Amino acid sequence: MAASEREWLTPTKKANFLVDAGVDEDRPVADHDALTLTTIRSHDQYNTTLYGLNDRYRGITGRRDVVFVNQRDLASRGLKHGDRVDITVVPDKNSKPRNRAMRNLTAVAYNIPQGSIAAYYPEANVLVALDRYDPKSGTPSYKSIPVLIQASQN
Repeated sequence: MAASEREWLTPTKKANFLVDAGVDEDRPVADHDALTLTTIRSHDQYNTTLYGLNDRYRGITGRRDVVFVNQRDLASRGLKHGDRVDITVVPDKNSKPRNRAMRNLTAVAYNIPQGSIAAYYPEANVLVALDRYDPKSGTPSYKSIPVLIQASQN
């Protein structure tokens, strides 16, 4: 009960936080224009089952062909809300070279941290290489995919 009352039963009488060693385990990416893609689920979704095309969490209705991007990241790339964009994976030296891409998505300016973007799962699965997974759990890296975003070529 002490913590709920803001009383910390530690030698310093303060809360003590530990930083997990795995926080910096993602492979480094040399491309300074790279963003980190995370995959997300919508409100009308359970795992890969879609019950509708509306996402009341993020104000999207009737579609899933969008990518959520910080306004500053859009502007720094000469893009704006509503532009059609392509996303391509930045290969690393350990991955087999493949042209993993999602094309002709609509950019949505969204309150997401700079350097990060988000797209719906399972649509964005095409961007997740089979060799990018956690060695302990076997879970694919759906939350940490280095990508580039640019105006759509279509």
